[in-house]
Amino acid sequence: MTGIKICGVRDVATMQVCADLHVDWVGFVFYQASPRYVMPEQARVLNDSTLSHRDGGPARVGLFVKADDETIERTLQSVPLDILQIYDTEERATTIKNRFGLPTWLARGVASSSDLPAPAAVNGYVIEAPHQKGDDRPGGLGRTFDWTLTKEWSAPAFWMLAGGLNPFNVREALNASGAPAVDVSSGVEDSPGHKSHDLIKKFVEKVRLGG
Repeated sequence: MTGIKICGVRDVATMQVCADLHVDWVGFVFYQASPRYVMPEQARVLNDSTLSHRDGGPARVGLFVKADDETIERTLQSVPLDILQIYDTEERATTIKNRFGLPTWLARGVASSSDLPAPAAVNGYVIEAPHQKGDDRPGGLGRTFDWTLTKEWSAPAFWMLAGGLNPFNVREALNASGAPAVDVSSGVEDSPGHKSHDLIKKFVEKVRLGG
C-alpha cells in the first residue's frame, strides 16, 4: 500500500483526522519562516493528543531546515519524534543521523535524473521540486517537477514523492513516478498553514482507492 504523509500539522483536530484515517506519518515543521511552523511545546501537545506510532498511530516526523544540533536536541527533549526530515547537505544529514540515532530523511530537489541520490547515506529521501531563486523556504511551495524522472530510478533507500501534490493530481503523480509513498502539505490546505480535513480525506481516498 502506498504510504501517506500529511506534513505541516498544527492542531489537535487535524492530528485526530490523520489518526482516524490511519495515515502513515504526520509532519511537524520546526522552521519559523514556514506558515506551518510549530514550536516544540505545541508539537508535544499534538503528539500527546493521539496514539503514538508504537501504539498504532502515525509516526511523527520533525522537519528541520539547516538546524544545529542544539536546536534538534532541544526539540527532541519536548517531543519524541520518530523520524528527522532534514533540509541541508547530505553530509550534514548523515551527521544528524549519527548524532541522534533516529531514522533520517533528506529532502532532495530534483531538476534532472542526475539529481537523484545514489548511493544512500541516510535512511530515506523526500524527492521534490528544486529550490529556485527568490524562494523564501525550501519546501511547502506547491511546486511540481517532472514526475517521470523517478520512474526507472533504482532508489538506494526508501523515498517519497513531494511537492505540489493534491487530491486532484496525486493519482497521475503516482502513475508517472512509481513512488512508494507521497507527502502532501499545501495541497490539502484551504489557506496557508490551515489544513482542510475534507481535502485530507479526499487525498487519502485518491491514494488508497485510486478513485
